[in-house]
Amino acid sequence: MGHGGINGALTRNGATRKRPGAPPGILRVVIADDHPFYRQGLARLLSQSGVEVVGQASNGPAAIELVEQTAPDVAVIDLNMPGMSGVEVTRRLNERMPASRVLVVSVSAQEDDVTEAILAGASGYVLKDGPVEEVVAGIRAAAAGESLLSPRIAGTLLDRIRDQEQVQPEQPPIPLSQRELQVLGLVAQGRGESEIGETLHIGAGAVTKHISSLLMKLQVENRVQAAMRTVQHRVD
Repeated sequence: MGHGGINGALTRNGATRKRPGAPPGILRVVIADDHPFYRQGLARLLSQSGVEVVGQASNGPAAIELVEQTAPDVAVIDLNMPGMSGVEVTRRLNERMPASRVLVVSVSAQEDDVTEAILAGASGYVLKDGPVEEVVAGIRAAAAGESLLSPRIAGTLLDRIRDQEQVQPEQPPIPLSQRELQVLGLVAQGRGESEIGETLHIGAGAVTKHISSLLMKLQVENRVQAAMRTVQHRVD
């Protein structure tokens, strides 16, 4: 999503609490970004996509306060903001408002940035130069308890998972079965449980069992963290 495609008038300013009569399927989000044109343009496009923007913030502390006030389904947080990084905002929101999921948006596809954000508790990570549909998909996935990475990031992550010789050999190996490795690879591609089941020709219950086993063995809380953890440790 280039900046030229999102410039536009501000569609909603300030914060709003959940309306008593709001349709149950409408997702409510807060946007935090220090670039006003990007922030306002994204708010306009999200509104056009059926996502309700209940508030906007230009820095980390304001974002935390806004999320605490409005309790959105998802907080869309820029990775690089002055004063407090998006990673720190994500970490604090994960501690204070765990019911509000965090989707990180950034111009950076660097592995270290992605890893740091996901391990801080982000439910997904999308790139600013991607289409707005990718941001919407990330918001919907986060709100549903799923996780989504931009395809470019997922591809890089998959390469690292497959190339175990270059992943810190001094780390103790994490024993995973062949099936768990297959599931992990599909998780890194952003596949949902139904897609994983169809690809591997196994039932939904088996997929859930394998994912639960992965989370336990890798000592992480969600599926994207599981994929990112393999970048830091060897898996057998």
